[in-house]
Amino acid sequence: MAVFGIFGTKTENVASSVYYGLYALQHRGQASSGIVVNDDGVFHTYKDSGLVNDVFTPSVMKNLGLGQMALGNVRYGTLDTKDRINSEPIVVNHSKGRMAIAMDGKLVNSAELKAEMEMQGLIFHTGNDAEIISAVIIKERITSHSIEEAVTKALSKLKGGFSLIVMSPQKMIAARDVNGVHPICYGKREDGEYVISSETCALNAVGAAHIRDIEPGEILVFTKEGLRAIKEHCNKQPERLCVFEYLYTARPDSVISDCSVHLARKRAGMFLARSCGVDADVVIGAPDSGIDAAIGYAEESGIPYGLGLIKNKYIGRTFIDPGQNLREDKVRIKLNPVVETVKGKRVILVDDSIVRGTTMARVVKLLRDAGATEIHVRSSSPQFLNPCYYGTDIASREVLIACNHTPEEMARIFGADSVGFLSVEDVFKLAESGKCKGYCAACFDGKYPTETPSSSGENKYDYKISENKK
Repeated sequence: MAVFGIFGTKTENVASSVYYGLYALQHRGQASSGIVVNDDGVFHTYKDSGLVNDVFTPSVMKNLGLGQMALGNVRYGTLDTKDRINSEPIVVNHSKGRMAIAMDGKLVNSAELKAEMEMQGLIFHTGNDAEIISAVIIKERITSHSIEEAVTKALSKLKGGFSLIVMSPQKMIAARDVNGVHPICYGKREDGEYVISSETCALNAVGAAHIRDIEPGEILVFTKEGLRAIKEHCNKQPERLCVFEYLYTARPDSVISDCSVHLARKRAGMFLARSCGVDADVVIGAPDSGIDAAIGYAEESGIPYGLGLIKNKYIGRTFIDPGQNLREDKVRIKLNPVVETVKGKRVILVDDSIVRGTTMARVVKLLRDAGATEIHVRSSSPQFLNPCYYGTDIASREVLIACNHTPEEMARIFGADSVGFLSVEDVFKLAESGKCKGYCAACFDGKYPTETPSSSGENKYDYKISENKK
């Protein structure tokens, strides 16, 4: 998921800027797209299932009209929220006005908050957490003097990993959870407009200069009078940026917490070469997010890097597709081997991660059929051993291949000669050059920065696992 916002004081085509920002953030979600334009307090909204350029046709963009600020979102479809109704941003009316909200991430106490408010008579229409957050904010807004005061009060009740943007008729507010699990930053264009984005790559797409990341727990308020920071919730909890942003989620040209994503991935490959080295003739990367690590592996090992797999650029990410059948169908047309690179060669295949392990066997077979004599699979992530509760749709350990099989067993399942993973110790060294003070690697080490969702029959994270599968 991703959020993107523009705040200005002149009436202009802000929807176009949000369009380009969301287009740059498309890698974070391909299930739905949405934009809300604010024209002197009148909100014009359009959202639908699909990619940005499919949803926002020329006629749709024209109907969105002009405005002073705008908010956008792209989402991936989790198994229980892939329908159109769950598209964001969400626009709500309340007794003190109107509000739009979009978020990136997940709450861990959404079930409790929703149950509490339903007992008070509230009715929810979607299955996403943005609607729950909007209800909490509106409840606080009724007794608050300003929207930023309501957001500040609401933040103390929201638990999980999230970044969000809230737009009122006169203001735009950006906020980040107290642990800073998900990134969010802001910049400024030469015309004076402020730009808020999940990643810096989208700032570049609209010609905005990156100013800084929003701090964990910080709330930024953008008004006609200027920018104001509320730091009431800052430094309340240790910083825990999701390390998977560096390994997979973010675009390689983004900078998170003053660390280049591209360089972090190269470092992952370098560490892999040191700890999981093997004799080979060529190193190739699984496109796209495995390529940077493959380059780092090649540089560290001295084994030549080669272009071994070509990706169909019109196929979205299989990792964030809901449902196994969709993922497997797309793999069949997503990748093609470069025969000249791998034929008769001992190949090291570097991928960004092995989560369910369902596509790796297909990729290995492609390389075997292309003539590779040996295939050594290397993951620039550690072994996934735990569910993620902060936005990645991994609901149960039972779907994680590393919970049920050793690397040697995985090699047999994939048809590979060997399988190796980045160590948990090395994953914390990837972004040492940045300013982040700590990382969440709970999917690898089980150390969650927050409480985890309570086990109940209605909770999608409810699962049982035997001791021998831990």
